[in-house]
Amino acid sequence: MLPFNNDIECCLEKLSEGGLILYPTDTVWGIGCDATDPVAVDRIYRLKKRSDTKAMIVLVADERDILKYVTQPELQIFDYIKGVNKPTTVIYEGAVELADNLLAEDGSVAIRICEDEFCRNLIKRFRKPLVSTSANISGYPSPPCFKDIEPIIIDGVDYVVNHRQDDTEYRKPSSIIKWEKNGTLSIIRP
Repeated sequence: MLPFNNDIECCLEKLSEGGLILYPTDTVWGIGCDATDPVAVDRIYRLKKRSDTKAMIVLVADERDILKYVTQPELQIFDYIKGVNKPTTVIYEGAVELADNLLAEDGSVAIRICEDEFCRNLIKRFRKPLVSTSANISGYPSPPCFKDIEPIIIDGVDYVVNHRQDDTEYRKPSSIIKWEKNGTLSIIRP
């Protein structure tokens, strides 16, 4: 039995009810919800006091999950991702089957294949992608570890994961890239 199994069960219950979770990822702590549920996505925007014109990141467990939520992924991006040693989020065009209010105005979506064991287990058990946006009010710095998360965020979610709360390793947000139609790579956030 995994040490975080109770957290997984509690998250699954809240996510299936349209709830919000506060959870550790392979980067910073994130506020998450079912990425296919527009009402839950809206709750995150309101909690973060963030404009709903700013898209959020989606976490998936495997490459094949991307194929389910993107109409025309550039397959060479998978080779690129395997060659980087830092969590990397990729902006894909042609998002499908995700909450509309999660997408950028042009219909693109930012997706990261999560390498964190807790997240991968949660996503696989939930069988849907998760929203992952930093656990802060919009415009403020991302908290690098749990102890730096503001109480308003903790109180605004339906479940706070216990796993890794005592982890004091300072983590940074992922890199964000976009594979352009002409085959070039644009670095949005190094």
